[in-house]
Amino acid sequence: MTESSIAQEHCGICGRRQDEVRLVACQWVRPQLVADIEMEHPDWQRTGFICVDELARYRRRYIENLLLNERGELTALDRSVIDSVAQNETLSRNIEESLNEQRSFGDRVADRVAAFGGSWGFILSFCVVLVVWMAFNVVVATAEQFDPYPFILLNLLLSTVAAFQAPVIMMSQRRQEAKDRARSENDYRINLKAELEIRHLHEKLDHLLMRQWERLTEIQQVQLELMEDIADAREQQR
Repeated sequence: MTESSIAQEHCGICGRRQDEVRLVACQWVRPQLVADIEMEHPDWQRTGFICVDELARYRRRYIENLLLNERGELTALDRSVIDSVAQNETLSRNIEESLNEQRSFGDRVADRVAAFGGSWGFILSFCVVLVVWMAFNVVVATAEQFDPYPFILLNLLLSTVAAFQAPVIMMSQRRQEAKDRARSENDYRINLKAELEIRHLHEKLDHLLMRQWERLTEIQQVQLELMEDIADAREQQR
């Protein structure tokens, strides 16, 4: 037998021959999954192994049924989390980078205008412009005044700035709402996956403890039988 044939076994469900790194021993499969598998494949443990693809499929179905029983229906976010759990994929990602890459030129301009319009720099600079504008048109000679009191041109300019600034700030606010919504969805996926993984770990620990207790019980039974054999041998010697 070659080394490759020794390092391969058959899956008890799909029957394909695969490397041992892609196989899981049947004894380490959780009891909840064992019950589901045995309903469709009663003799699935004949080879002693199950491939990771079939295990991921049953694990995905088990999580779907678990969430359906708790919530009644599954959303697209729930299904994406289920897929990531079944395939052992990572969900966490940098939302800021992905959203910044999708920004258009208008979005960048809106963000810059909103950032400057909501700062003390804008307020102070605008106050300086207003004071200089009004002082110039009040103090200087009448011939050089371009907007005398009651500053009609200044009122028109302020109305124009407000009319353009408000929609630009609203565009930036909508982008911020989209960012917040994306962050909330990402947090929800991560929290849901963490909850499912914690449940999985608890079930696995319980399964391992049960297996360990069974092994200890078997060892204890063997020790008792050995002690009985030794006691019988001593009585026979007497």
